[in-house]
Amino acid sequence: MQPPAPVWQCLSSDPPPDWFIDWVGSYCDDQRLASGLQGRSVAFAAQLLWQRGIQTPHHLKTFLDPDQYQPTPASAFGEELSLALARFEYARTHQEQVWIWGDFDADGITATAVLWEGLGQFFCQNQQLHYFIPNRLTDSHGLSRQGLEQIADQGGQLIVTCDTGSSNRAEIEWAQTLGMDVIVTDHHTLPDYPLPVVAMLNSRVFPGDHPLAHLSGVAVAYKLVEALYEVWPNQAQQPLEALLDLVAIGLVADLVQLQGDCRYLTQRGIDVLRQQTQRRTRPGVARLLELCKRSGNRPMDISLGVGPRINAVSRIQGDARFCVELLTSHNPQRCEALALETELANSRRKAVQQTVKQQVEAKLAQLDLSTTGVIVLSDPQWAVGVLGLVAGEVAQAWGRPTILLAEDLPQQEGVALARGSARSVGQIDLYELVQSQGHLLHRFGGHPFAAGLSLPLENLPLFTAAINQAIRPRLPQFALPPLVADLRVTVADLSEMGGKALFRELSLLEPYGMGNRMPLLWVQNCWFKGAWHDNVQDCRGGFVKYSYTKFKLHDATTPVGIAGIWWGHARHELPDPDEVCDALVKMEARLTQQGWQYGVSLEAVRPAQALEVRQVQANWILDWRQNIPEEQPSSVRMVQTCPASWTELNQLLQSGHEAGEPLALAFQPVTLRSSAECWRELVGIAKYLVRQHEDVATDELAAQLGVRVFTLEVGLSALKQCGFDWQRSGDSLKFIALDLSAQVDALSRKQAIQQFLVTVQEEQFQQRYFQAVPLAFIEAAGKWGATAPVGG
Repeated sequence: MQPPAPVWQCLSSDPPPDWFIDWVGSYCDDQRLASGLQGRSVAFAAQLLWQRGIQTPHHLKTFLDPDQYQPTPASAFGEELSLALARFEYARTHQEQVWIWGDFDADGITATAVLWEGLGQFFCQNQQLHYFIPNRLTDSHGLSRQGLEQIADQGGQLIVTCDTGSSNRAEIEWAQTLGMDVIVTDHHTLPDYPLPVVAMLNSRVFPGDHPLAHLSGVAVAYKLVEALYEVWPNQAQQPLEALLDLVAIGLVADLVQLQGDCRYLTQRGIDVLRQQTQRRTRPGVARLLELCKRSGNRPMDISLGVGPRINAVSRIQGDARFCVELLTSHNPQRCEALALETELANSRRKAVQQTVKQQVEAKLAQLDLSTTGVIVLSDPQWAVGVLGLVAGEVAQAWGRPTILLAEDLPQQEGVALARGSARSVGQIDLYELVQSQGHLLHRFGGHPFAAGLSLPLENLPLFTAAINQAIRPRLPQFALPPLVADLRVTVADLSEMGGKALFRELSLLEPYGMGNRMPLLWVQNCWFKGAWHDNVQDCRGGFVKYSYTKFKLHDATTPVGIAGIWWGHARHELPDPDEVCDALVKMEARLTQQGWQYGVSLEAVRPAQALEVRQVQANWILDWRQNIPEEQPSSVRMVQTCPASWTELNQLLQSGHEAGEPLALAFQPVTLRSSAECWRELVGIAKYLVRQHEDVATDELAAQLGVRVFTLEVGLSALKQCGFDWQRSGDSLKFIALDLSAQVDALSRKQAIQQFLVTVQEEQFQQRYFQAVPLAFIEAAGKWGATAPVGG
């Protein structure tokens, strides 16, 4: 059984006016970043810029040229930054032991490296300053009691987290009992309550349109170091800008929104990164670039080269602490050894991922996917470190949320667990879906697009059945998101100047990432010649079970084809040479022994079909969440109630499309009561209505509690365990008091109340999420039929 084929579409918007094309061309002629494009038409780049809403000279300048952008100072973090700086001053004066607590992914590793080098200008490394990285395979994200105790035993007095810590209240309180203070630097979801920390620097405190709103963990860490450089301006031996290559690696690898300061820092960081192949100020980074045959001058060199290699270490080995040394050491011999170990881990990751994917596909063949809403599979042999990657592939291929679990050995308490990762697709809210089965889980954490979870192995059959039942009302959403191309091109366009011309033109819009995706190009009526495939070799010459196919792409516009590659696919998967087809490709450049080779990477192929054009209305979603303008367009459809799921938001987006009206997100922040207060008010209302013999409309009762009707229904079920029943009459409820004195089940009552409390908390979590979710995520759901990928 083959995965379903998604619909192909091509974005089409009003073509940019001639003056805009001319303006882009004249601007590019004057810029060093457009070297090689002087005098050449830049119509494709102009079309992309216009299509993506970059339509004014000022916006164009600040988007293309970092010299024209004014970065935001670290002082924007306000009082929290002042508290952090004062605590570092105290630690420095009193010669305290400072520990950096990082994370094991690329953002966390680079954030640790930035603090290690940045704080290392003011605290003696390995004497006053140390770092700690959890083990991916044995520990979870965030702080842990065991790790804190290890640090305390070694004399730690101040901990500064990076890329983690915002949700670790219990662990931070434990650190206090051990005599340690904590400063949190992070970019993950803010807690509902103040943490007992010295200071918290978290980019989530900023509104969605703030230039610092999308900083990842490494960028927040950099802003802290930037402030320290301002406080102690004459004591650092290394220029602050020397950290920017690490910042760029973390930002790109973490898939954050590259706008505002994120885009600026990435642009500046790539300028530093591209120098590594000559200057080699970071021999470890330079060697990684050599091993992945990249120069460091493009974001793709990070997202497809350096980033996966750093992530692979923890996925395969668990312990990624040496990656910090790899990024920061100046010892070429040591860096050579660590880079080779990293490269081998990545080769091993590819092989393990491919093996697990094949085993997953074999299990999929045994499922009845016509009746399966959520794919849930487990195996005792699967490597937990790659399950998220494979789950993402399966979810995208089959258009269904996918949960893959490794069956672990029994834990100390004698309970065997299954643990792994979940990935969503389309507008399916994965967090809401899995959380609905929270009573069956051991641990769970994540967000609407991705999650990690564990559960007792004995609960797995019940969990699989229950989550598939829970998703049935949402089955219409299972249509695969369409594959949406940005531009239609010919092979002549692709192959001009050996592929260099179009590559250079599209590179004007870099760095590509969230909110500015790499262009997907549609080639119609083309064919493939000279295809052959091979397996990837590791750095020692050993073959890895990971295939790729090379080919030449042709069409009728030119006798010269263009070289291409299809990663993870074999030759027999390509159409026959005499078969005319359509292809979706991306431009790429690879460093070979003969120099730079420009070509394409194949994303999808199908038999030639008629082109389906998808019209795009520019700026049709308006973000008024922070401020509703006094003057409003008459045709705008305002959304004043914050959605509680992607399902609800998608319905709003669809209604706006169908009505042909711009959609204004105008819901304002509201004060949310605690779940316990909601429960007390529900009980109080029920008692009052029983005494007064009055009815109440269901929607009015939900509005009074500040919850959705679905959440109210959970509360009504809990009331039944507490002495109340009700009768329905149309949309109204009439409460009736029951006598439960003879049959009080305290455990059932407690569980029912707890279920209501959890449901309220989850609804409020979603409301806070949609208050701050980046506009580009929402635009992605509206334009391309898919929720945005996950950051960190």
